[in-house]
Amino acid sequence: MANKSSVFDMIGPVMIGPSSSHTAGVVRIARAAIRILGELPEEASITFYNSFARTYEGHGSDRAILGGLMDFKTDDARIKNALEIAKEKNLKYTFKSIGNSSVHHPNTIKLQLKKGNKSVEVVGESLGGGVINIAEVDGFVANFSAQNHTLIIKADDISGAIAFISSVIAQEKTNIATMSVSRKGKNDMACHVIEMDSGIRKITTEYLQSLPWVKDLIYIPDIDL
Repeated sequence: MANKSSVFDMIGPVMIGPSSSHTAGVVRIARAAIRILGELPEEASITFYNSFARTYEGHGSDRAILGGLMDFKTDDARIKNALEIAKEKNLKYTFKSIGNSSVHHPNTIKLQLKKGNKSVEVVGESLGGGVINIAEVDGFVANFSAQNHTLIIKADDISGAIAFISSVIAQEKTNIATMSVSRKGKNDMACHVIEMDSGIRKITTEYLQSLPWVKDLIYIPDIDL
């Protein structure tokens, strides 16, 4: 079945310029990443790949990524001064660029974020019109858009886990839009990524988190809420 297009996909978001790929998409990648971390980061290592590596300064992607890491929305005027604001907020950051990576989408950013003893690595792709794909989380294939409510569950790779998680979510009367599972090795850790049309209750996420074979659970509401 073909994916349905939304008005957001067709006309893009309200945003600070100059480009939906280089600013709006970048902001949204960062805002998704801080929700995966669960905090605003204290430190950020930011790697721009391919097209981004060549243009991130001139097109404002450096300001956009820092704005997103401070949870500014795509239309927040503070994005233009994000470099200065990040210093005021003591956000430590480094930029790296890799201009010719055949394994990455043309507009790819890798974020390595830290806050206290928490850390996360997120690889995001800006697809145009402000639309993004979160391609990887901590080395696991993820591939979610952050336009829906999303669950990321890292768990032991046990038989029946997919069916059980699906049955718990079904009790919330929400529809699963997409679901994918990636593994680092047979009978090793698995990462379940579930996109849902509507949100779920805290009691449900707490129940799933309490299961002995679930090692980590991240719940990300639609990042534009």
